[in-house]
Amino acid sequence: MSAILVTGIAGFIGMSVAKRLLERGETIVGVDNVNDYYDVKLKRDRIALLEALGENRFHFVEQDFANGTGLAETLRPQSFDRIVHLGAQPGVRYSIDHPHAYSQSNLVGHLNMLELGRSAGVQHLVYASSSSVYGNGEQQPLSVDQRVDHPISLYAATKKANELMSESYAHLYRLPLTGLRFFTVYGPWGRPDMAIWDFTRRILAGEPIPIFNHGEMKRDFTYIDDIVTGLIACLDNPPADDGKPKAGGSVSPHRIYNIGNNKPEKLMHMVELIEEACGCKAEYHFLPMQAGDVHETYADIDAIHREMGYNPTTSIDVGIPRFVSWYKDYTGRA
Repeated sequence: MSAILVTGIAGFIGMSVAKRLLERGETIVGVDNVNDYYDVKLKRDRIALLEALGENRFHFVEQDFANGTGLAETLRPQSFDRIVHLGAQPGVRYSIDHPHAYSQSNLVGHLNMLELGRSAGVQHLVYASSSSVYGNGEQQPLSVDQRVDHPISLYAATKKANELMSESYAHLYRLPLTGLRFFTVYGPWGRPDMAIWDFTRRILAGEPIPIFNHGEMKRDFTYIDDIVTGLIACLDNPPADDGKPKAGGSVSPHRIYNIGNNKPEKLMHMVELIEEACGCKAEYHFLPMQAGDVHETYADIDAIHREMGYNPTTSIDVGIPRFVSWYKDYTGRA
């Protein structure tokens, strides 16, 4: 049986997607360089979970996919017919102080994966874009039909570049591609640099939490299980090479979807839910808006709902208590 190649396998979304695919009987080849952008133990624990679940159907390759020669060499023994490319250097704020990390992972690395998909003749390559490509878009909800030419962070610019690079490969080589603009993904096994994890940690430790823009922000928080369901639906249904316009405007076999919850929530409501789940109040440290941040995200999910049946069902009132419960179990916090 041919496998599915998943990059960023030690990451939050990568591990969660691979877990679901293993549970339905797929064989997975996972690639990750396990860098120290955040706690390496968390990444190793995610890989261990997949190894225990998949046994001989899970093969982990510790490799930097931005190293094209090394990637080709380490993957030579492997066979795969689909790619889920979720590996990247994440973080809007981190990109301001560490720009070169983004040129390697997000630009060179994405090109390497496109080349790998082309040379292997894969049936479909699904890749991670981001809601950050919209910048401070005035039009809400944010739609894949609107222009995204004004990124306000380098991270966002690299994700827009990924979409353009993918369009060229779909046009030149007829490589079937789907780009997913993720909207504030959270849930068990999430990332420590994201607000929900950081606030939970600080509240349980009795530390003040930083509230940027004095709390006047909204986010389209999307629970991980909903994200995984939508991504796999896309993976199973590659775009047709029929010359017809796709979501995002391409007439090549390349489409772009928003994948969000379609319900922006006030930042302070999110904080209140964490406080309730933690069983204690937080001390707030109000701060001005950070460079590269946006006031609101709100996903128009009409295209992915219409074409893939995507229908997120988990509100933050349900999802945040689930995360806090997992966090307490994982860290041993009472």
